Amino acid sequence: MAMSHEGLSWKDATDLGVARPASLPGSRTRWRIKFGIAAFDFVSLLAGYLIANVARFDDPLAAEGATLFALNYGLYMAYALNGGAYDPQIVLDRQRTLARSSIALTQAVATILFVAFFLRHSESMSRLAFAVGAGSGWALLLWSRTMFAHFFAPGFRAKLQATIVILDDMVCQTQEGVQIIDARAAGLDPDSQDPFKLDRIGRFLDGADRVIIACPEERRRRWSNVLKGLNLVGEIMTPEISPLGPLGISRYGHQSTMVVSTGPLSLRGRILKRALDLSVAAAVLLFIAPLLVLVAIAIKLDSRGPVLFVQQRVGRGNRLFNMYKFRSMRTEECDADGSRSTAHADRRITRIGGFIRATSIDELPQILNVLVGHMSLVGPRPHALGSRAEDKLFWEVDERYWHRHACKPGLTGLAQVRGFRGATLRRSDLTDRLQADLEYLSGWTIWRDISILFATIRVVIHPRAF
Repeated sequence: MAMSHEGLSWKDATDLGVARPASLPGSRTRWRIKFGIAAFDFVSLLAGYLIANVARFDDPLAAEGATLFALNYGLYMAYALNGGAYDPQIVLDRQRTLARSSIALTQAVATILFVAFFLRHSESMSRLAFAVGAGSGWALLLWSRTMFAHFFAPGFRAKLQATIVILDDMVCQTQEGVQIIDARAAGLDPDSQDPFKLDRIGRFLDGADRVIIACPEERRRRWSNVLKGLNLVGEIMTPEISPLGPLGISRYGHQSTMVVSTGPLSLRGRILKRALDLSVAAAVLLFIAPLLVLVAIAIKLDSRGPVLFVQQRVGRGNRLFNMYKFRSMRTEECDADGSRSTAHADRRITRIGGFIRATSIDELPQILNVLVGHMSLVGPRPHALGSRAEDKLFWEVDERYWHRHACKPGLTGLAQVRGFRGATLRRSDLTDRLQADLEYLSGWTIWRDISILFATIRVVIHPRAF
């Protein structure tokens, strides 16, 4: 059956006879647990300070108790989130949920006492109201978390992970809550030489947490290479582990599986990274809006054609997306697939194009890609499908190329601040930046993102931009 290059959605999968995995709760279940326990915590601490208001002021709605509650709850939430007290695996474990929540509440209470003493407000604060509120809230918090773990753990624990098993000319047992997919029926082919096939797999597996592949030995390496570029736990059902560089061994039923990939960012890491992207990108967009308008006018006056150049690039999970740039070449000579690297004194570049490329202004519209979620501020730079080094496509030079797509592509990255930019005329031009990208993925922290952003300021104008 012929497949288009638009990617395989769940509607396409249904048309092929593959059922949509309604049994994959994964992230939905995790968020339900988080919101559920957050509501329990809120009610518990609120009830504690209502009791305190009645005990101290004979008024459950007294202003002082409400203020103390707001301070205590806000600090508790901050410490609880940072300490993993809302991790679903923690919440459903009775001992660990009591320990994490107690630690977070103790830190919140200690912070209030320290600030009140330091600012000399301890005399004006009702010690009885604070003591009763914190004590009652703590007791109710422990009780509510105990009840949550006791009653909800049996129903939720097996649903925390959205698992898909892909059968590639193989058979295996089924398990409750696991979606079994026939690769041939779904049109899934791990051909690392075809970005459209990888795009199809990426779209098909979007939303899954764990993917297990059952395939013949001769196809295991191909599936392993594809899974390493997806932001999920990927496993291959096989007893042989040495050729594939495994991360660990797991089990599916009575069979052994090999873990060949895990997402480089945890849920907390993805939240922090997205928060940084949105806050900085929104502020930058407001600041540079006049510049964007002036550049757009200059481009229109300089040559005929659209202001923006839109090109398909490879993004997170090997999924394709449309990336925006200011047009710097004549419309009739724009390179849609990026198969021809830009050279020094390239005759295709317009007068305005030469300036905006040298100053990296042509990249500014990608702020829009960041805001909509296709890109991040920091990450491996996205490449065009036709990009080559020594007349070979990037993925033909080094098969690890697809691994760099385990996170969102970035406006800037570790490779860029190290000077690995510009045309890829030699194999080393690709391998140097690929090595930097893989190093970035293996050692990601939010502070590294911030340091790369500051380092980018020094290399915005660089000699290899033409």
